[in-house]
Amino acid sequence: MPDTPADDDAQPAPDRPSVLVPLAVLEGESLPAGTPELLANARVVLLGYHVIPEQTAAEQAREQFGETAMSKLDEFAARLATAGADVETRLVFTHDRETTVDRLIYEHDCLAVLVPNSTEQVESVLVALRGTVGVGRNTRLVAGLFADAGVAVTLYHALDEGESRDDGEAFLNGVRSDLVERGVDPDRIETAVEEGGVPIDAIASRAESHDAVVMGETDPSVTTFVFGMPSEQVAERFLGPVLVVQRERPEA
Repeated sequence: MPDTPADDDAQPAPDRPSVLVPLAVLEGESLPAGTPELLANARVVLLGYHVIPEQTAAEQAREQFGETAMSKLDEFAARLATAGADVETRLVFTHDRETTVDRLIYEHDCLAVLVPNSTEQVESVLVALRGTVGVGRNTRLVAGLFADAGVAVTLYHALDEGESRDDGEAFLNGVRSDLVERGVDPDRIETAVEEGGVPIDAIASRAESHDAVVMGETDPSVTTFVFGMPSEQVAERFLGPVLVVQRERPEA
C-alpha cells in the first residue's frame, strides 16, 4: 500500500513540555482544581517535598513519613494521568526547598514550574513577555500545552524605558508568528501592549480576565514572586495558576 502523501497544510504536532509541579504534601497542600486539565498535554514532574529541620536526617524523615506522603502523591499523579498528562513522581525530604526545586528543574529539563493555584476552567491564558531572552521557551510551552486545546492566548508586553509602542507591537507580532508556526490557531491569539509600570501590578491587573498566566523567569520580579513573595500577596494578586518559564541552563 503506498504511503499517504503528507498534507502540506498540516500543522506540526506540538511537543509535550515538561512542567515541574512542587507540592508540600505533608503540609496539607494538594493538587488544585483545574490543574489536571491545565497540564493535560504536559510531561509532569510531580514533586512532593517536605522541609525538615537541619538536625533531622532525610532518611529518618522518609522512614517516618514516606509512606503517607507517597500515598498522597500517587493519588495526585493518578488525577493528572487521567486527564492525559505523562507523569513522573519524586518525593524529597529536604532542608532547603529552593535548592531542591532548582535541582529538579535541571535534572528533568523542565521548561516551566507551576505555581499551583486553582482554576475552574482554562479557556484563556495571559502570556506576559518582557524582552527577547527566552521567548522561544515561552512559545514552546504555550504551543505544547494549548495548541490543541482551543485556548485563547493573549500576548502581553509592558514597554520598557525607551521602547516605542511600534517596537512592542513588532516584538509581539514576532512571538505570534512563532506560535502560529508551532500550531496555535492565529484566530485565538491576541496581542496587547501598554506603557511600562510595576511588572507584577501590570500583569496582575491583566490576569484578572484570564484563567492562567504564563510568565518568564527572565523577568527579574519573577524569582521574587516564586520564592519570596508572602503567600497572602500571591493569593491576592494571582488567583489562578501561574506557569513560570525557566531560563535555559547554561552549557558547562
